[in-house]
Amino acid sequence: MNIASETRAAVRREPFVYDALAAGILNYTAAARYLDVGQEEEAVAAALRRYAEEISHPDGPTSSPRVDMQRGLGPVDAADALLTVGDVAFGPADGSLTAILVSGDVPVTALGSVLARLDVEGIAVEAAGGSRGHLVCLVEAGDGADALRAVEETLGS
Repeated sequence: MNIASETRAAVRREPFVYDALAAGILNYTAAARYLDVGQEEEAVAAALRRYAEEISHPDGPTSSPRVDMQRGLGPVDAADALLTVGDVAFGPADGSLTAILVSGDVPVTALGSVLARLDVEGIAVEAAGGSRGHLVCLVEAGDGADALRAVEETLGS
């Protein structure tokens, strides 16, 4: 395996490095040191620069997704579920959870960014899921408003 392919494989194992590379905000030397590819740091940094030039990303959403909040969710029978994860179904139940609902032009991969942002904000997510055009995150009721704002900011709504 050559330095370029080793570097690309290392970047794929660290999605946050890929995101920083794609955003053009990566310190190549620091990233080369972090990735520890086992090659000369300068050669890995050069491979990162070349990789950054090749990365193409699809255009962002053509419109901002809609972000809503629904309170009072909890465990329900599967037939009444808003979200089912494993064998646990969540829906309207006069419960202590709040759903942050995203709909519109939003890829399911945006769930990763949303979950990362909620984690950084210190907001615990009880359950989450998505499909093309829809994302759902369940948080405790007291965190609902902060979660809503964080998701809106993350998705540019």
